[in-house]
Amino acid sequence: MSPTPHTFDVQVYYEDTDFSGVVYHANYLRYFERAREHVLGAGELVRLWRDEQKGYVVYKATQAFKEGAVFGDIVEIRSTARLESEYRIVFDQRAHRKADGRLLVDAVIEMVCIDGQRRPVPIPLHERLRAVLAGSAS
Repeated sequence: MSPTPHTFDVQVYYEDTDFSGVVYHANYLRYFERAREHVLGAGELVRLWRDEQKGYVVYKATQAFKEGAVFGDIVEIRSTARLESEYRIVFDQRAHRKADGRLLVDAVIEMVCIDGQRRPVPIPLHERLRAVLAGSAS
């Protein structure tokens, strides 16, 4: 049984599109980033940096484009996470058009946690992240 994905909706604005009216490919990285911030909790991310000098950075990102979202669409980002190692967390993220559920972009984002000197440190397993990894955060 796979974990229940965390969902996050994104409104597509005209500024998100290219000359053809389709969402510019790099904007999906922004949408995925917003969804991960929502998954992890902005307050926790701020606290982690302020109190522990730890933060997440993208180590590797791959995206497969299936279909383009267009101006006016609501895009639902579905995110699940898993620990790949003590130092790496992997987010499987999919962008779906909310109106018809069609898959638009399939992405795998690998992240590591670093300290204030930009050295890798173990992923901090705070309460919210444990819930995400268990597939029970919404």
